[in-house]
Amino acid sequence: MDHVAQVRSHFEDAIALKQRMRESLAPAIARAGEAVAAALGRGNKVLACGNGGSAADCQHFAAELVGRFERERPGLPAIALTVDSSALTAIANDYSYEAVFAKQVEALGREGDVLLAISTSGNSANVVAAMKAAKARGMAVVALTGRDGGQMAAMLAPTDHHLNVAHARTARVQEVHILALHCLCDTIDNVLHGESR
Repeated sequence: MDHVAQVRSHFEDAIALKQRMRESLAPAIARAGEAVAAALGRGNKVLACGNGGSAADCQHFAAELVGRFERERPGLPAIALTVDSSALTAIANDYSYEAVFAKQVEALGREGDVLLAISTSGNSANVVAAMKAAKARGMAVVALTGRDGGQMAAMLAPTDHHLNVAHARTARVQEVHILALHCLCDTIDNVLHGESR
């Protein structure tokens, strides 16, 4: 196998997908960023959940809000529901793994907060359960999915936001998801702290 050619093909595939998604996702990302900024501006917070690479993306996003993205500004309230090992293992042991995010949403979520829900399949049972819990609490949802959006797409209300990367390959979906999250951070900063650059 020609490994250099293989690496180049990964770059080419990623570039092609990002170019294809640019037009369809840009308006949706901007609207979602504006909605999250409005919630933060009202004193609400963001809770984020996902599994595996999506869990890492949740932590990355929360860190960008609590710390900073590209400019100095006050920290913004965001919690990745993927990081408390005691809560995760207790809930998984006492209830089920499906409940690990939903129980945290029930405990920490308030009306007006936002749930950032990430699943490349759109069918992760614990993320779907978290969305149900968020809706019961009057929270808005920003869903990042892949493929056809799965169960998560069917659950979204007109007041929610769906950032769907319609691609079957998980790695490619995750690459667009991280770009979308950076764009969300930029939009949030621009809304709350003035236009950048």
